[in-house]
Formats: sequence, structure tokens, C-alpha cells
Amino acid sequence: MSRVVRNSKFRHAYGKSAKKSDWYDNIRVTRSSADGHYCDANPKFLAVVIDASGGGAFVVLPIDQVGRVDTANQPVVNGHKAPVLDIAFNPFNDNEIASSSEDCTAKIWFIPDGGLEETKTIAEHTLFGHQRRVTHVHWHPTANDVLLTIGGDQAILVWNVRTEEILTQINCHEELILSACFNYNGSLLATTCKDKMIRIIDPRSGKVIKEGKGHDGAKPQFVTFADNHDILITVGFSKRSERQYAVWKQDDLEKPLELEAIDVSNGVLFPYYDYDTSIMYLAGKGDGNIRYYEIIDESPYICYLNEFKTPDPQRALGFMPKRGMDVKSCEIFRFYKLHAKGAVEPISIIVPRKSELFQEDLYPDTKGVEAPLLAQEWFSGLDASPKLISLKQGRNPSRSQNQQVRSSPKITVKKESIGNNITNEQAIPTTLSPNTAADNDDLIKEIQHLKSQIQNQEDRIAKLEEQAKAIVEAQ
Repeated sequence: MSRVVRNSKFRHAYGKSAKKSDWYDNIRVTRSSADGHYCDANPKFLAVVIDASGGGAFVVLPIDQVGRVDTANQPVVNGHKAPVLDIAFNPFNDNEIASSSEDCTAKIWFIPDGGLEETKTIAEHTLFGHQRRVTHVHWHPTANDVLLTIGGDQAILVWNVRTEEILTQINCHEELILSACFNYNGSLLATTCKDKMIRIIDPRSGKVIKEGKGHDGAKPQFVTFADNHDILITVGFSKRSERQYAVWKQDDLEKPLELEAIDVSNGVLFPYYDYDTSIMYLAGKGDGNIRYYEIIDESPYICYLNEFKTPDPQRALGFMPKRGMDVKSCEIFRFYKLHAKGAVEPISIIVPRKSELFQEDLYPDTKGVEAPLLAQEWFSGLDASPKLISLKQGRNPSRSQNQQVRSSPKITVKKESIGNNITNEQAIPTTLSPNTAADNDDLIKEIQHLKSQIQNQEDRIAKLEEQAKAIVEAQ
């Protein structure tokens, strides 16, 4: 890897652990050995997969509920019949979270503002389709209500979660699928597999567009897009168990542009790529450090920046979306590190600046909470880049409508207001105070969620009535 010091605004970026009083403590972190993340966060909530007997569970805490968790009285989400393997918050609805489990299902859960008041066992939606355990869940980056699930049955399913309908079934893998990643606008899907192949797939048709041989080692390898630089990045192992990263051109997977050894270790590495800063973070399960690199458009493509070290190994890591950053302290990324001893440690990556003014070069417009596409629009062939917001007003977890929404220059389709759908612009007069607007926006989201549930139940009743009528007529 490149260790040459280069001129970069991130050259002095450093990691900073939160004070112990700001940790989340006394959480029964899962002891599963699968390669899941087991943690996710957004500006409202922190979710952590926990160790539960007789099924699978995870806890969802309000993001500001730091300190010791009262385990005996803390409500949890406990609706799976086997251990939970992965969780992911909906990028377009902070109150919605997906989970996957060894019970062969994925489920969608609604979490009310302020957190759960009692243990939740019935999901809003249950997705049946895999024959074996569901190892990973990924939300589509631009289409609302589109979820991808990876199964131990070597299948990838793309769902419309509102209708519980499978949009695409991808069956091009002959061995266990290790990872999958959408590109920036969700028009492509990259995967890694136990057969050591990297594939770029059309997620609508399931057709393999490109494929090539990845890392030589037998241990898991993972992939992420960096398509603002027209590359893919993979992390894996050599035959001698050296941990490596590799850089690939998106349209040519025959040979990597760069292949560099990192160290020798047994821990599986996970890549976390930040499109806004072009920084890739590498963290290994069982490691006590997080490395970060800047991605550039020319060789060596990946330039080492720094490393955050702690003596305690991490069981897994979650991270906060950019709209949850503390811009006043120049925080550009935040991890949530799961400790085996039962604590969650927030770790901030900070770029030191003397001025307290908003640093526009550190915070370009970032992904907001408004989806540019509906599920059927995307599945019909439309693509759009994420709708962007400015962070200049600072972090405001529950008041995302106060942030200025800006359309991305790359958007190829514009979603108009349809039918009687409620939008923030229609529902919130400009004379409302910020607090009133925030409360109104939360009410609107819950109303839309309840309307969606009612419509789904009505559709189900209509189908059952048709089936009953057909049975009667047949008799």
C-alpha cells in the first residue's frame, strides 16, 4: 500500500473514542460467529443484535439513551425463531428496520419515535423465499421499499417489501455468497462468492454483466463499489493468509489495477466506503484497529491516511449515516464498535480545523431521506441518483425536513407527487416553528406507515375472499 505522505485535506484525520459515559453498556452482544455486522445506526436509533435463548432478538435504543441499559426491563425486537444474522435501517425511514435470521426469513419492523415501550414479536412484513438461512440484508440506495436478501441457498432475492413480492431472483452463484453491494444509484450489484469469483450483476434481470477471479485465499472476501472513481474495491486473503485489498476497473475484472498486502491475520476484513469524502475504512473482526485510506483516480488508487488503535478487539461495527454527523467538531465518520464484554463504543473520525464555521469542503451535499424512485419505477427500468441535502444547519436527528433538499445533478428521473400522497411541502406551512414542523413530520410518517399497513391488509382480504369464493363455486 502507499505510505507516501501526500497533500490531502484528510492527512491529519484521527479517530476519537467517546467518553465512557457516552457508551452504551450492559448489552448482551450476540456471540454468533457469522460474518454479519450485528449493528446499525441512524440519527434516531442504535440497533444491536443480542444473545437470546430460544430465538433471535435485537435491541433498538434511542440514539441519545447512552449509559447502562436496564437489560431486565429493556424491550427488544424478538420475532425470529432462530438467531438474527444481520440488521439494516431503511435509508428512507429512520423508524423502519430489516432483519435476517437463521430461520430462513427476513422481517421488516416499525420502531416508534422514542423507542419500544414493550417487546415486539410481530413484524410488519415477513419475507418468505429462501430455503436456508438469510445471511445479509441490504436496502436499495435510491428506490423506496426495495430490499435485497442473501441466502445460504446460494440465491439473492430482491423484494418489494410493501407487497412482500419477489421482484428478482438471482441464481448465478454455485457456492455460498459472501457479500453483495449496490453501486451509487442501485443500477448494478457486485458480489463475492466462495468460488472466489467477483461478479457484477444487473439486479433487475439477474444477468451477470462482468465476472473475474478475486483473491486466492479460501477465507471470505468482500466487495464495495467506489463508482465515483469507476472502480471496485475488494478485501480478502492470499494463499499464505495475508490480508489484501485489490482495486478493479468496473468494466474489466480480468486483472486488478492494484493488489496490496496489508498484514497477516485471521480476522475477516470489512470495507466501509464513504462517497462524500472518497475515504475507505477497513476494520477486521477481532482486530482492535480501524485503518483508513483515501481513494484517488490514478495509481496507486488507494493512499494510506492513518489508523485508529485500541487494545480491545471488536466483535462487529456499525456506522452512522452522514446526516447524523456532528459538523461542529468536523466529524466525517462515526463507527459503533461492539465489545464482547457487552458495550458499544462510539468512535468518531475527525479532521482537525481551527475555525468553528461550517467546513464546506468536508461536507458536500449528502444523501437525504427522500427516495427518488418508487419500487415499481425502479423495477421498470428507471435509474436515479440519491436526492441530496446540505448539512450546513448541523446535525438534527429528528428534523431532517429542516435540512435543505437538493436534487443531485445525476438524477435521470424525477418522481412527481402521485395521487393523495402526503408530502412535507404540502403538509407543513413555512410559518411553523422547527419543533412543530418536526412533530408534524413524524405524524405524517406514521400516518403513511399505517395507511400502507391498511392497504396491505385490504389486498390480503380481497385475495382470501376470491379464494373462498372459488372454493364455494367448485363445490
